[in-house]
Amino acid sequence: MSKIRFLGLDVHADTIAASVAEPDGEVRPLGIIPNRLESVRKMVAKLGPANQLKACYEAGPTGYVLYWQLTALGVPCEVVAPSLVPVKAGDKVKTDRRDATKLARSYRSGDLTAVWVPDAAHEALRDLVRAREDAKQDQHRARHRLRKFLLRHGRRPPEDVKKSWTQKYLTWIKEQVHFDQPALEATLLDYVHEVDHMAERIERLEKAIDVAIEKAPAEMRAVIEALQALRGVAKITAVSIVAEVGSLSRFEKPRQLMGYSGLVSSEFSSGNRIRRGGITKTGNAHLRRVLVEAAWAYQHRPWVGGALLKRQQGLDPAIKEIAWKAQWRLHTRYKKLSARGKNKNQIVTAVGRELLGFIWAIAVRTEARGTARAA
Repeated sequence: MSKIRFLGLDVHADTIAASVAEPDGEVRPLGIIPNRLESVRKMVAKLGPANQLKACYEAGPTGYVLYWQLTALGVPCEVVAPSLVPVKAGDKVKTDRRDATKLARSYRSGDLTAVWVPDAAHEALRDLVRAREDAKQDQHRARHRLRKFLLRHGRRPPEDVKKSWTQKYLTWIKEQVHFDQPALEATLLDYVHEVDHMAERIERLEKAIDVAIEKAPAEMRAVIEALQALRGVAKITAVSIVAEVGSLSRFEKPRQLMGYSGLVSSEFSSGNRIRRGGITKTGNAHLRRVLVEAAWAYQHRPWVGGALLKRQQGLDPAIKEIAWKAQWRLHTRYKKLSARGKNKNQIVTAVGRELLGFIWAIAVRTEARGTARAA
């Protein structure tokens, strides 16, 4: 008979509610402890040998610190997907103790789905990439505020300034836009300063990403370089995919990766009726965003030149062949959906989903080569 005891943990910023499922069927609460390493260590020591424990908790804002603490203590731990935890329809009472007990019971019965947990170095890269994404969003807001401020006061660029946010456009604002009232002039200076600050922030973060890529393991660098053979997948997009997904070889089929991204359609089918709705959006939102952005590149006819040709230099010919097939396949897909009257958002979503198949093929091939070379 197995002697493994299953530990369910309901984790919050300051506290952890714990319950244990015994091998003989009893599930009992252990109480609430502070969310501190010393308290976790005492709980593990009290429950017995670490190799006879298995712990789990839901993914959330506390991250993976508890996972790393428990594994360092010798306790196998899994972080589970909150949206896939079984819920009884009639259960309307929710407390930390009941949540921990439910996790312990479900974990023992094998009803929980674990998520991928990055190591500390991979988590650091992912936080850096997400910080750059946050900076881009802040830049968009800062530019929007400045542009609407100028519009409210009737300040429009001259005819020779064709595009917004070019160097010529910013020079026009700084040198030719002025107000008689000091309050408006102070407002303008603050908005302009914020736009400049966001540009400097993005430049600083992108330099940090370059340094992080150089210091990353050789296998990760190889995948980042190989993915850039695809049209629409430049360095930031490639590193975002690797940072969010990790090793793509952990997906046995590309359809699993598509499901992970949340770009697959939802379904409500019963009996003879089959109904499919919009995309599930149950996966990684950061991955989904960069894929949809990359998919816009396939509205143009297949072509290799300029920056794309430079990114492909020195890559495996087989990888470049996959990238070329992707251009033909996805461009054709884009044209067919457009001819059927689909709107552009639906088209790029479908193209982005199929793009994941080519990303999976390139990454798996590159990771396999790296493994063979290491062996």
